[in-house]
Parts: sequence; structure tokens; C-alpha cells
Amino acid sequence: MHLINVNTLKLEEFADDINAPSYAILSHRWEDEEVSYKDLRRGHASQRKGYRKIQLCCKQAIEARLQYAWVDTCCIDKRSSSQLSEAINSMFRWYQNATVCYAYLSDVNVNAPPDSSVRVRSASAIGKSQWFTRGWTLQELIAPRELEFYDDNWTCLGTRGYLQDIIAQATRIPVPILTGKDKPNQYPIAQRMSWASRRKTTRVEDTAYCLLGIFGVNMPLLYGEGERAFIRLQEEIVSLTPLSFPLTSSVRVCFQDWYVACQ
Repeated sequence: MHLINVNTLKLEEFADDINAPSYAILSHRWEDEEVSYKDLRRGHASQRKGYRKIQLCCKQAIEARLQYAWVDTCCIDKRSSSQLSEAINSMFRWYQNATVCYAYLSDVNVNAPPDSSVRVRSASAIGKSQWFTRGWTLQELIAPRELEFYDDNWTCLGTRGYLQDIIAQATRIPVPILTGKDKPNQYPIAQRMSWASRRKTTRVEDTAYCLLGIFGVNMPLLYGEGERAFIRLQEEIVSLTPLSFPLTSSVRVCFQDWYVACQ
């Protein structure tokens, strides 16, 4: 597991997440010129637009008295298929184990002037952010123990607990899930699928891969398999929970409706 030292902004490697030090973790939408693993290793990160959010994440982690941070764009060497597969299968746990997660909403700025290209929103309207439309941010909303929301200027909008009613209305996820009282596996397959029905991913395979943690399954990644990834996800879910959640016709319909919605 690679973590960013928040004081040096350099990567450090740890054998696994169990033995890793306490860390903050970033949740965000990928945009133009994100910082890659290679950029950070070679010292080119500051030339990328995405470097700013890494700096702000690390600055906030320092204020929280943490020495490390994890950011998906640059803490995974995506040139390595084995490292990418390990990361995606472990990601729910990594968000779960983080001391705090910072959700960065780049399309929210509560203090922006009227002519700003960044849309002005009040804290009570953050549920309209595009962050809530992405497939990967579903697990990043549910998994962390502590989740704080920040706007484009890194102004704190509130915690997940403070904003629970707003988030529940925007996502249709029950409040007990958002507060940590309930776990995802306490809810039927169809209901968990419904949480993802209005979310999108860039790659077809990620429509399935982004839900591994929500259903507590692991499976090898095969980018290029297309819709087959969705079929394999169904098979894995059913193999793990054949008695609790049988794949009835209604659940099959839910799977199909969700997949069509994500296209």
C-alpha cells in the first residue's frame, strides 16, 4: 500500500493496510490532468491541475494531526495489473480503515462570485453535486468511519452525520447506513443495487467493479471483458449468499434495470 507523506508530498510504501500508519483518504471525481503515480514518483506532480487537491487534502490531514494520506489517482501504480486488482478489491476496506475521509466537491463553492464558473451552492444543496452521480463514490460515501465534505476552496460543508438527511434524500440510502448503525450486508441485494442505479462509471467494467465492496465480494479484474464483468459480479454475489438472498426473478430484474441505468 502506498501512502503520501503529507509533509514531504512523496510516496512511501507499506507492506499492507493492516500495518500501515493512520491516514486520511480522499474521495473525489476524476477530472482533467489528475496526478498519476508516475507523476508523483518523478517529481512532475506540480505541473498537473490535480495537484492542488492533493495539496489541500494533505494540508487538512496535517491539521488533523495525521502524517499520511491516500489518493486513488497517484497511490496506485495502474501500470501494474496486479497492484490495480489488489487496490480495487481492497478499496472498500481502505476507506473503512482510514481515520477520516475528505469528500472534495469541486463543483461546489459556497462563497463564489455570481460570474464564477464554479456553481454556487449552499451547504443544504450539496446533494446536487456531481460527486453523487459517480459509481466509485458510492462505496466512498458508505465505507468511511468519518466523512467530511469540502467545497472547491476546501471550506468544510459538514460531516456525513450532520448532513445525513440531505444525503439520504439525494441518494435514497437509509440514514442508519450513513450513521454507521447498519451495515450494507443487512440490506437486500435489490435495495443495494438501487443505491447505484443513478450512478455512472467511465468504463463498462467499472459498473461492476465499483460495487465489490458494497456486496463484500472479491474477483479478478479483466479490463476489456465489457458486460461480462457484470455477469461475474452476479455470480459472485449469489455464490456467497445463496440462502440469505436467492437470485429470484425480481432480483434478476433489479440487476438488469441497474445495469441499463448505468449505461
